[in-house]
Amino acid sequence: MQALKNFLKSFHFLVITFFVCLTLLFFTYLPEPGGDANPRSAKASIPPTLTAALSARTPEVQGNPGRKSYVEIKSTIQTGDTLASSFAAQDIPGEIRDRFFLAFKEYLDFNNIHPGDRYSITLDQEGRIIKARYHVNRFTSFTAIPTADGLRVSRDEVQLEVRTKLLKGTITTSLFAAFPDDLQSPKPIYAFADIFAAKLDFNTETREGDNFSLIIEEYYRSDKFLGYGPISAARYEKSNGEILQAFRFSPDGKVFNYYDAEGHELGASFIRSPVAVARVSSRFSRHRLHPILGVVKEHLGVDLAAPTGTPIMAAADGRVVTIGNNGGFGKQIVLAHGGDYRTYYGHLSKFKRGIKVGSQVKQKQIIGYVGSTGLATGPHLDYRLQHHGIYKNPFALKFQPKSTLAGADLQALSQVVAGLDNSLRTGTADELIAARSITLGDDRQPTLL
Repeated sequence: MQALKNFLKSFHFLVITFFVCLTLLFFTYLPEPGGDANPRSAKASIPPTLTAALSARTPEVQGNPGRKSYVEIKSTIQTGDTLASSFAAQDIPGEIRDRFFLAFKEYLDFNNIHPGDRYSITLDQEGRIIKARYHVNRFTSFTAIPTADGLRVSRDEVQLEVRTKLLKGTITTSLFAAFPDDLQSPKPIYAFADIFAAKLDFNTETREGDNFSLIIEEYYRSDKFLGYGPISAARYEKSNGEILQAFRFSPDGKVFNYYDAEGHELGASFIRSPVAVARVSSRFSRHRLHPILGVVKEHLGVDLAAPTGTPIMAAADGRVVTIGNNGGFGKQIVLAHGGDYRTYYGHLSKFKRGIKVGSQVKQKQIIGYVGSTGLATGPHLDYRLQHHGIYKNPFALKFQPKSTLAGADLQALSQVVAGLDNSLRTGTADELIAARSITLGDDRQPTLL
């Protein structure tokens, strides 16, 4: 009997213990309201809409190894992307997209983003933005960080080194070949030719033994070359002793142009050649044997041979009066200018996008590209100039400078000339003239070629 009592006591104790343990387990794993019922879920505190976006990411670990502290989403805008489509491709949820757009809308034009733009969004474990960045280019980026009032956006400061260098050369075969072999890009060559475009045709008028020099800025970031700034001064000395000089100067402190030492602006109403660097394959002539038709006839223009796709510039400010296919001239553009001038550009491979009849164009604006459409033996531009209905040799005409400085403006230019002329004449090739550091911010951005 005593044994039965002892058994019942033990059984009663086990039953009580079982229910106590069961109760403890129930309250231990009871989910909080709105929480995840699965205690092993790594994203229990993340809003459901973020789960798909975050689950595939590899989080960076901070502090506690093995613990997911934040996730960074990075992407680059591709050709044809909108920012919304790029976000969708990255599975970025709508609420994150909306917060990003709201924060950056005063700083970015979302209808005008470009391939190569980059962005990153850093989210904490609960799916909140803790940092967002958008890189417009190598000089401009914006960062958003959370505040009590929402995301605050600021332009990132960028530290650059600017090196002012002297480049020199002597013509042997062409201007292009005379520049240093270690040039980082051909842009200084085209910029140099462009400065003297109204004074000298580098396709026909260079001679062996001509010398040139120029002062130009080079931009670096952490010793990485980023690009060339505008040419500060340029000099071209012909083998016959004639000297051309140009100095970058702004009378109003806003718009820069190039002037000679006497204050004459180098730009003229017409540039001499609409292709910066090309070879003259046929000159203006009243009697020329046509290379395809085999008959002698007038050639009332100049043929400039250059690779297919070489940019073609408008010779002067004007308006497009004809654009399209024109028989033997192939794809052709005709511009009307003041003073009853017209210029003709034939055999183009294609037209610049957006150019159409009625379009207003500026001098040196790209209007099309060299090709071989129509009757052509190879890629070249057939360039013609007409005045009062009569075709003229465009390389034989003389045009007046656009402006001439006087008074205080001329005195200010003289100070610029005094500071640069000696370096142009006596400096050594590839000489480092000066170096300085600059900080780019909201009110300062570099001007590059």
